[in-house]
Amino acid sequence: MAPEGSALVAMSAAMSCGQLHRLKGMQQKRKPAGREILFFHGNVCSKSFLLGSRGLEGKLVLWTNPRLRPSRRKMVAYCWGTSSPGSESIDQLESEKKSNEEPAMEINTSNGTSSDESHSFTTTASVEDDKPKSWFDRIPKRWQIVALCFFAFLLCNMDRVNMSIAILPMASEFHWNSTTVGLVQSSFFWGYLLTQIAGGVWADSIGGKKVLGFGVIWWSVATVLTPLAAKLGLPVLFAVRACMGIGEGVAMPAMNNLLSRWIPVTERSRSLALVYSGMYLGSVTGLAFSPALIHKYNWPSVFFTFGSLGAVWFTFWQKNAYSSPAEDLTLSEEEKNYILGDSAQEKVAIGEIPWGQLLSEPSVWALIVCHFCHNWGTFILLTWMPTYYNQVLGFNLMESGMFSVLPWLTMALSSNLGGWIADNLVKRGVSVTLVRKVMQSIGFLGPAFFLTQLSHIRSPSGAVLCMMASQGLDAFSQSGLYSNHQDIGPRYAGVLLGLSNTAGVLAGVIGTAATGYILQHGTWDDVFKVAVALYLVGTVVWNLFSTGERVID
Repeated sequence: MAPEGSALVAMSAAMSCGQLHRLKGMQQKRKPAGREILFFHGNVCSKSFLLGSRGLEGKLVLWTNPRLRPSRRKMVAYCWGTSSPGSESIDQLESEKKSNEEPAMEINTSNGTSSDESHSFTTTASVEDDKPKSWFDRIPKRWQIVALCFFAFLLCNMDRVNMSIAILPMASEFHWNSTTVGLVQSSFFWGYLLTQIAGGVWADSIGGKKVLGFGVIWWSVATVLTPLAAKLGLPVLFAVRACMGIGEGVAMPAMNNLLSRWIPVTERSRSLALVYSGMYLGSVTGLAFSPALIHKYNWPSVFFTFGSLGAVWFTFWQKNAYSSPAEDLTLSEEEKNYILGDSAQEKVAIGEIPWGQLLSEPSVWALIVCHFCHNWGTFILLTWMPTYYNQVLGFNLMESGMFSVLPWLTMALSSNLGGWIADNLVKRGVSVTLVRKVMQSIGFLGPAFFLTQLSHIRSPSGAVLCMMASQGLDAFSQSGLYSNHQDIGPRYAGVLLGLSNTAGVLAGVIGTAATGYILQHGTWDDVFKVAVALYLVGTVVWNLFSTGERVID
């Protein structure tokens, strides 16, 4: 072997930046001799870089591959010893390369010494593209994932709430009573319930990218088929709405899995708040545009328009998303190290689910019970708010849709405010447990207080303001309950959310249908009293049994 030492060779590449298009290397021919030999650094666009070699004599070849993504290049160099008669020659290796891989440059690294062995070494270096980056590529990759999840949840609630507006002309056309309307609304949750735990297990096992992509396409197709199903009869409509629920049911566990792998703890509340604000803005968008579409084109247009947007999102998702940092070859080492920190094992897919351990933890049951209590009130407001505005406040279809927007817009703003507050408290050393308990207590007690005031308010503007305040404080739950799955068991975040959200979906199924029954035999005050009682139960359970510490490894 050549003696130890270091030789630096500065080379100016006599080629255009176009020749440096998408660099990739062939498989290494022999196993490295137990130590790192080569490294690169510099900007290829400036046509110069430094090559370091430690006691090495031979040739280096850089290979191009135009199939790689242009946003981030990987340069791979190969070194072959030249003094041994048994070593592979450059010509031999060139004959094995694929037809679309061409050597970008060839460098001689001889330092005047000889070698009695032949080696093949590989090293990589990230280099900047010679094309300017788009605004999206300039965003840190973890926040690109968050942004794509945001838009997925925007579509999720657009496709969900359109029924709460369309149900008014549909009920008139098909002569449905309140009980039938409640069953149509709740049939979505029949499918939604089935895929919560399955979606979590699936995401934790094979990765969140595939699961979330499947979910969006599935529910988008079901949305487009809804008008046809309604005309074929109630059984078909129930089945299609349940199929839509199956698609949306995997979304939250898959998203939670993705964020548990991509987002460090100091950014957890903000990232989740941003994604969930996509849900709220989806409600805003759906409630704002549905009345106009129905007025101009009739109610089926809502389902056709919103459902078709899923295909657009899926195109961007397939191109830019990865299940974990380890799968993304375009991710910079700096960002990868920041994401992984000291907990790399938490960022990989899991094998067997420790169901016994999960179900024996009081903090897991606190999540399950409180998710039920929270979703009872949330889903009632989500599905019945336009009807409340129409029947109680006397708003017409257009007004019901527009005024229903305001509480969801408030939630979008306050959830991000709560996320910012929670993350800053954690950064300043406040215990995660205290932060989660305070934020969730606000998320329970705030809505409970303002729902009790609705029975005393007679003006439409006062009722709308009361709803806005209730839902705005409810959104602080994103920094409490909804962030806690990743706190107590980051490796099983998808499964944990699947468990707790199953209870939440049960609340949606029972609560939405029960509201229709209550309204046939009682008043809206009775509806709100049940929601307030569950909010109070949730507050007690959460403060007694929840924790922000990891309890499941």
